[in-house]
Amino acid sequence: MRYLVTGGQMKEVDRYTIEKIGIPSLVLMERAAMAVAEEVLKHGKKTDRIWVLCGSGNNGADGIAAARMLHLKGYEASVILAGNKDKGSGEYLTQISIAEKTGVKVMEFSDFIPGKCDILVDALFGVGLDRDILGSYREILDAIVRCRPEFTVAVDIPSGIHSDTGQIMGAALCADVTVTFGCEKLGTMLYPGKEYSGKVLVADIGFPQAGFERLKTEYFTLEPGDEKLVPERPAYSNKGDFGKVLVVAGAPGMSGAAYLSALAAYRTGAGLVRIFTVEENRAILQTQLPEAVITGYDPRETGAGTGNFIELLRKQCEWASVIVLGPGLGQEDYVRNLVEEVLTNAYVPIILDADGLNAIAKSPELTSYFTENIIITPHLGEMARLTGSSVETIRKHLVATAREYADRFGITCILKDAVTIGALKDQRTYVSASGNSAMAKAGAGDVLTGIIAGLLALGLEESEAAALGVWLHGRAGDTVKEKYGDYSLLARELTEEIHTILKERMR
Repeated sequence: MRYLVTGGQMKEVDRYTIEKIGIPSLVLMERAAMAVAEEVLKHGKKTDRIWVLCGSGNNGADGIAAARMLHLKGYEASVILAGNKDKGSGEYLTQISIAEKTGVKVMEFSDFIPGKCDILVDALFGVGLDRDILGSYREILDAIVRCRPEFTVAVDIPSGIHSDTGQIMGAALCADVTVTFGCEKLGTMLYPGKEYSGKVLVADIGFPQAGFERLKTEYFTLEPGDEKLVPERPAYSNKGDFGKVLVVAGAPGMSGAAYLSALAAYRTGAGLVRIFTVEENRAILQTQLPEAVITGYDPRETGAGTGNFIELLRKQCEWASVIVLGPGLGQEDYVRNLVEEVLTNAYVPIILDADGLNAIAKSPELTSYFTENIIITPHLGEMARLTGSSVETIRKHLVATAREYADRFGITCILKDAVTIGALKDQRTYVSASGNSAMAKAGAGDVLTGIIAGLLALGLEESEAAALGVWLHGRAGDTVKEKYGDYSLLARELTEEIHTILKERMR
């Protein structure tokens, strides 16, 4: 597990380090510049033309110091100053003085003559950018982009990317590598900032751990090694020790979603899985997944809310230790009654997905049944229906949207997108670092619900199961992509790779 920070949080760590710990700003700056210069040296040669584009703040000062280090190693590094030099920070003015005394070519952008650029070091704006880039700064960015640098190294964060949301603030420079300091910024994990950042390298420049411990470390991601968070399976055990998953899924002729969720739950480690579906799906599901118990119901009884149906459903809910509700249920009128009865009769964790969420969107009063053991897993379209916001608005504010909905109802919200967000009920927010566009296929979401259900069945609580489930799902997708490429992934192949990741837990 590793933590992520906002721009404001990183500024607080910087302030604490300088003012309370006593490490001078110039010391931190020299270490930051060294990390940037070392990355340039990996990709450049002495005949390359290197431009270091510098703003008038401390991000620019980092760039100037990096240019000096490159120059002293015999590289052709020129500093291009943007903005008002007279309004620069003290460290910025100090770095300019040192650079000029050591023979670095320093020029104002007004004196800059565009040409061929082999390597660009982007030190124009740092994590403090909070408004759209306009005027002369926009002209500078446009001019640099037109020069088409062959390779770009961003200092801390690509200029023009918001450090909290990853959004483009009017215009932005695209980096091949971003060298960030102390901790990765939230904005380099979220699109489009993730794409603009290229490969992100976190450099240790001397921030003490105490500075981060003072923060409310609410954002985090998971990484290889975290598969050990999956609970061990005791040697002396039986199937009942590993949970009972009830999958309430599958409209007439739509058994695939139920199958994928149930299979994923088994692959993740659940001891028993029962599929509660329309009677006509029984034969195909028993053939596809003979390990699962199938319990059928008559949709007409569901719609009428007969005593027989309610008693049947109550028994299923009493049996279960985890419930998946929604995949492939369809949107017939009876589905609302089915969702309401499950929410009313269940006292165990529920993963609410797909048509279960669509039923909630059509009948918002059903949210009155939400309790803290609810996990919802909407994609952007489903979230738009739940909230009344547009998909485009949600896409620009993924973290805020997921967090607001989760906090309003005291639940866990897994908002699925190119980067999936987990607004956990314990107030932490998970940002997924695994997964890829090959997973944008029908059925992938059904697999995710099954994985989370399997982890809950093994005994993880809702927040841990939700975050770890998203990460395992993405890891499975990355493994399938390595085998078959970007285009040919099938959802069921995700379930077939779960075992390869869980085997790493045993090493």
